[in-house]
Amino acid sequence: MKALILFSGGLDSTTSLALAIDKYGIDNVVALSMQYGQKHDKELIQSTKICKYYGVKHLYLDLTKIFEYSDCSLLKKNDKEIPEGEYSEQLENLNGSNLSTYVPFRNGLFLSSAASIALSLGCDVIYYGAHMDDAALDAYPDCSKEFTDAINEAIYLGSGKKVNVVGPFVNMRKSDIVKIGLDLKVPYELTWSCYSGHDKACGKCGTCIDRKKAFLANGVKDPIEYEE
Repeated sequence: MKALILFSGGLDSTTSLALAIDKYGIDNVVALSMQYGQKHDKELIQSTKICKYYGVKHLYLDLTKIFEYSDCSLLKKNDKEIPEGEYSEQLENLNGSNLSTYVPFRNGLFLSSAASIALSLGCDVIYYGAHMDDAALDAYPDCSKEFTDAINEAIYLGSGKKVNVVGPFVNMRKSDIVKIGLDLKVPYELTWSCYSGHDKACGKCGTCIDRKKAFLANGVKDPIEYEE
């Protein structure tokens, strides 16, 4: 068995990478990082460091052009401020609209592109680190179990029943992911989750807040530095 990992260099995808390495072995794991026009390259820089740490093959794919029509606040072409505060608080003020940090159908595009690469490389599974906290209240709908099941079915059939999508954390909270990662000795000090591209994580965006809570729930201090 050979696995292709959607790899951002963040907490969730790094734990997913470690899980796949533990299951399939380093020689049977390939990491795939995506450029999609994000405001900073911190994720890509850290993803390179993490892949070197593990010694796994690391591929890149640029999908920037696809998102040129999006007004997502995470994109370099957009001058919107990235919102602060917990996702639940942000959603309360949106009246059913998507979060400004939701990149339209990003995981769908990532997984579809990864399916083509997986077939070309002879990979049997694609891992991605979506979890139930991101799917809650439909904050990021392409992180839900329903989405994962649906796109797995599509990719499985479209690949001639050769490739499956595995979302190992879709029924878990972020705190559960950290617990798994701590057991696997994931180098969380190398990961980057923050939506800002500063020298230190901002500590105020939704993903920073979720990350800090996840470590706190495990009684462990997050090894990265925060501005706040």
